[in-house]
Amino acid sequence: MAADTTRVLVAGGGVAGLEAVLALQALAGDRVQIELLAPERHFTYRPLAVAEPFTAGAVQRFPLAAIGADRGIRVHRDALARVRVDEHSVETQGAASIDYDALMLALGAWAVEAIPGALTFRGPQDAARVRTVVDALRDGAIRRVAFVVPGDTTWSLPLYELALQTASAVRAAAPAADLTVVTAEPYPLGGFGEGAADEVSMLLERQDVRLISGAAVEEVSDGRLRLGLGGSFRIDCAIALPRLVGPRPRGVPSDELGFVPVDEFTRVVRTDAVFAVGDVAAQPVKQGGLAAQQADVAAAVIAAEAGVGVTPRPYRPVLRGLLLGGGEARFLRRDADGASEPTDEPLWWPATKISGRHLAPYLAGHLDLASTAAR
Repeated sequence: MAADTTRVLVAGGGVAGLEAVLALQALAGDRVQIELLAPERHFTYRPLAVAEPFTAGAVQRFPLAAIGADRGIRVHRDALARVRVDEHSVETQGAASIDYDALMLALGAWAVEAIPGALTFRGPQDAARVRTVVDALRDGAIRRVAFVVPGDTTWSLPLYELALQTASAVRAAAPAADLTVVTAEPYPLGGFGEGAADEVSMLLERQDVRLISGAAVEEVSDGRLRLGLGGSFRIDCAIALPRLVGPRPRGVPSDELGFVPVDEFTRVVRTDAVFAVGDVAAQPVKQGGLAAQQADVAAAVIAAEAGVGVTPRPYRPVLRGLLLGGGEARFLRRDADGASEPTDEPLWWPATKISGRHLAPYLAGHLDLASTAAR
């Protein structure tokens, strides 16, 4: 390694971590030496988990070792145990020590139960349980299912996708199925503005899915969905999104929920040469496309400090979402200025669930690296 090469350690093999690797290589080339630290063997295309209960296929997985070999980076299959900020090194759970000049934390978050008694949908690991509910609706074994967006959820789109796809899958066999979306949001997909809310409301109505907005669900018990202020109604099953808890990485600051506070350039506050991007960062909305944008900001800062002639810009989120609605798809976008318009025409390219500037085209061009997740 050349003396003027910046050693960058990326901790995390999800959307933010891989976008960071690709962005750094695109910006800085051989001015950076990148290593990836991740406990998982694969990058799993998690956003498509909402379709898995309704299709014969499974989500795609890309081996991190194959990506590392393709990009010429070293991959450590291990997990972060502690950051030694003063020493510019990390300790892994396998007792290894890895030095860095810049560290990017892309550790994600933990998805935990938000509604006691409900089936918590966290991603691919829960697709089979949702499929069981869909089959029971179709067979008439159950009739009433609620889809719940808890009060502290910042990214609710997957729940609406599950509701719409369930309705599409069961209506022919079970026209009397009673499906309800209950959300704490004042209106559906509130983060995208009124236009998206109206569009989602229309799609739900078309599929005969009832919508209850601005309602806080406390629990599911004794066959009833129990709301705040004592309200309830009968259900046979509820499917809910989780709440996220930060991993509270040792050696760097974290807030009361375990997320890492950052500035507008994704630098971890009160540290030197450490960045946090994606769900681990204390940002208000946690979503793959936003995680990729944060990774791009951090990569630009690191590249500039490595001597590349780029001018980093602060993180200004552009929210993008592809809603899969049971035979229909809607592209949603909301800029930093609040402009929003739902459409069935692609608003970005490749027109995929993850809209990372570098990661989306990389995955689309390297499908040969993918393997199919085992059921």
